Amino acid sequence: MHKILKIDPPNLPLWLIPMLYVGVTIAGSLVLPRLEQEYLAAYSHGMSVASAQAALSAVASGMMALTGIVFALAFVMVQFSAVAYSPRLVAWFGRDPVLFHALGLFTATFFYAIATLAWIDRGGSGTVPLFSMLLVVVLLILSMLVFAKLVQRLNDIQITNVLHFVGQQGRAVIRAMFPRLDAPAGAALESWQAAVETVRQHPATQTLRYSGEPQTVAQLQIAALVRLAQAVDAVIVMECAVGDTLVDDTLLLRVHGGRQPLAEIPLRRAIRLARERTFEQDPKYPLRLLVDIAIKALSPAINDPTTAVQALDQIEDLLRRLGRRALDAGCVKDDRGDLRLIFPTPTWEDYLTLAFDEIRQFGASSVQVMRRLRSALLDLADVVTEAERKEVVRRYLRHLNLAVEHSVFDAEDQVMALQEDRQGLGLSRRRAGSEPDVVTGR
Repeated sequence: MHKILKIDPPNLPLWLIPMLYVGVTIAGSLVLPRLEQEYLAAYSHGMSVASAQAALSAVASGMMALTGIVFALAFVMVQFSAVAYSPRLVAWFGRDPVLFHALGLFTATFFYAIATLAWIDRGGSGTVPLFSMLLVVVLLILSMLVFAKLVQRLNDIQITNVLHFVGQQGRAVIRAMFPRLDAPAGAALESWQAAVETVRQHPATQTLRYSGEPQTVAQLQIAALVRLAQAVDAVIVMECAVGDTLVDDTLLLRVHGGRQPLAEIPLRRAIRLARERTFEQDPKYPLRLLVDIAIKALSPAINDPTTAVQALDQIEDLLRRLGRRALDAGCVKDDRGDLRLIFPTPTWEDYLTLAFDEIRQFGASSVQVMRRLRSALLDLADVVTEAERKEVVRRYLRHLNLAVEHSVFDAEDQVMALQEDRQGLGLSRRRAGSEPDVVTGR
């Protein structure tokens, strides 16, 4: 049973970023020019009034045009990624903080250029304020730097970068959620299914149900749930897993034991809901996205098995890491070592089913995909150390053999499809000592 996980506080809403830029700029445009006129009137720019007005007008109008062009381009690129990869990736690209910082900085430059324009030749003085002009130039330079950064970010929607991004998120959540099998914490883990059976021998004293529109369990505030259970000496059994979609009257949790009922409001607050799945505490989600990209690439409309092979590279890496981890991490103890929280976690077979079943089905007519699948499964059979997990992988290999035998391939293509190739089509391998029924299916 693992210790209490540390949960980071929610991030600042992204829509506040441009609002902060605008608010600071408006406040500065009302205060700074007045201070400059009051205390720094002796400093003026050598530019003529007409030239300064023309320059500031060009900056202001140019920033608005640039803002429209940049965000129209970003919108088109994000929509393209939704069609080419997965609609579930749109939200992650659309929430890129660089987009919001760019919007805020472009708008700030526009507002301050307009404000400085109002102080040119103020009261018929015939002067151009020096420091306000310099500040506009600094904002313009910063805007160009952010624009360059934004253009660089648009390059991130290339397929290789997208797959790497999703893989990185998966590796991070695996490290955070599951201890290694060879670590002391990993060896001491108890299966959450077994823990549930033990706890349910005692009747539930309290249940909590969901009420509202369909939403997804995005995160469990584990530390908060453990504290609530510890306060009344109870055990909380979650009936919903991270990633589950809740509909009205869905059972959320049961409370077993306890000196008194738990308050519902803190319990509900400890279960963070969202309209869509997130990477937090959900190692299935990056696998889901990678599989989505792979099967979309295998669709007749796109017909790009090489992209599916690239997705399998990341999928295999995640499964290798999961295969060396203690996956039954759904039991949490308090600081005294008493069990306080149980929540569902996927099994090794669940991960294999999610990772390979749909790709095998939709890629059944691709020799390239079959060869890459075989390579991934053979490598997993070598990597995993638990006998039960190894047998599950071997069962998937036998299933893959049957899929090839019943496919549309002719005899020659079947021989090719039963080869092991990490590149899909590029370098056939036949490892020494492999069992015939595993490698060739014969």
